[in-house]
Amino acid sequence: MAALDDDRATEQTDVGVGPGVAPGPDLAALADVEGVLGRTYRALSIGIVTVVLLIAFEATAVGTAMPVAARELDGVSLYAYAFSGYFTTSLFGMVAAGQWADRRGPLGPLGAGIGAFAAGLVVAGTAGGMWLFVAGRAVQGLGGGLVIVALYVVVSRAYPERLRPAIMAAFAAAWVVPSIVGPLAAGAVTEHLGWRWVFLGIPVLVLLPLALALPQIRRRAGGPAPGAAGGAFDRRRIRLALGISLGAALLQYAAQDPRPLSLLPGVLGAALLVPSVLRLLPRGTYRAVRGLPSVVLLRGVAAGSFIAAESFVPLMLVTQRGLSPTLAGFSLAAGGATWALGSWIQSRPRLDPYRDRLTAGGMVLVAAAVAAAPSVLIAAVPVWTVAVAWGFGCLGMGLVVSATSVLLLQLSAPEEAGTNSAALQISDGLSNVVLLAAGGAAFTALGGGAVGQGHEVVAGSGGSHPAAFVAVFLPMAAIALAGAWVGTRLREK
Repeated sequence: MAALDDDRATEQTDVGVGPGVAPGPDLAALADVEGVLGRTYRALSIGIVTVVLLIAFEATAVGTAMPVAARELDGVSLYAYAFSGYFTTSLFGMVAAGQWADRRGPLGPLGAGIGAFAAGLVVAGTAGGMWLFVAGRAVQGLGGGLVIVALYVVVSRAYPERLRPAIMAAFAAAWVVPSIVGPLAAGAVTEHLGWRWVFLGIPVLVLLPLALALPQIRRRAGGPAPGAAGGAFDRRRIRLALGISLGAALLQYAAQDPRPLSLLPGVLGAALLVPSVLRLLPRGTYRAVRGLPSVVLLRGVAAGSFIAAESFVPLMLVTQRGLSPTLAGFSLAAGGATWALGSWIQSRPRLDPYRDRLTAGGMVLVAAAVAAAPSVLIAAVPVWTVAVAWGFGCLGMGLVVSATSVLLLQLSAPEEAGTNSAALQISDGLSNVVLLAAGGAAFTALGGGAVGQGHEVVAGSGGSHPAAFVAVFLPMAAIALAGAWVGTRLREK
């Protein structure tokens, strides 16, 4: 923000008033009243939101192309590693980006992250074997982790506090079209041009938003934050980041290879993961201490409970109500729009004093949606009940996710914005994995059958018992309801 203030002061000095000269515009005053698409912020806003849009397209499209890629590369047995490889390296990227951005500014990690993301797409798109494809996905994950944290730091440094809710809402809106169109577009590209173009088509498109955003980032958010330590990275935090990534990889390996021998890597993974997470998240996170720790905890509770439940919705509609996979997927389509609506609602300036109450209310909506979903197991309940319920659940998630992002930046000193943003993303990502694994275990134990990546029932595993779905949805609803209580502890007293 100091750099931004200096720029404004310079602009104001340059606009002098001499004899016989009409007064020029007060550019500093103009910047204080304009929005994220005003002259001061337009290029930066369009650039970074477009980056989010392209990443969203890739994220929503890759699931459509992945089965075809695995089959053509004769690597179906490694299918799950194409997803877990992305996740494990992204965790390391998040921690590294937090330190990098705090010490030297977000420009470096953002540029490196986009470069790594694009390079990973090229490697995956040109891979001649499945292991090389998995390696490309891992490079993508590293880039994705760098980018998401760097973008948070850009928002913290380049935008005044009054505009941060609006730019976070724009990030959420950037996912709406990809969530609806992405899978369909990827299916068409895969069918007519080949799966490789789903990966190779994105890197070139990133050049335009970079050309818009990077000069503005250099001007408004370049250099270390005031009060930042500078210098070399904290080696202890880098070791902890490696512990998280390796621990997560070992746990996912154990989950994907259910044999007695897999118990050893699973235990080793937990021994690496748990202490690393506890040291990288703010002190008091798992005790819901007021302020920043509760913000980080709530993000994990919301993301994990909702995504774990959502993963089983299409499977429930296909196996229990006889819907086609396409119709089951469309039952969630409206959620992208209501998610963006929730994010827009929380961005209204007059609601700023009530942002913590909005998150608590949002978690109540999430809990209600998750609890209502298994009602369609009763034949008399219309199938469209899920679509309506999920629309309200996504509205709640839009309130919670954007509000926690804004509150995190409000509660972070400038020199800690990167580190705390990394903690928020780690909480988000790890809770997805942990609660999804717990839900999958409960599902299988109660007769759900073996569940593969993407939660399709593995052939030969038998039909899914309705009670197995109840065992997933009701605990996740309870966790989401607990999140409503955490939402009352976001403000420091």
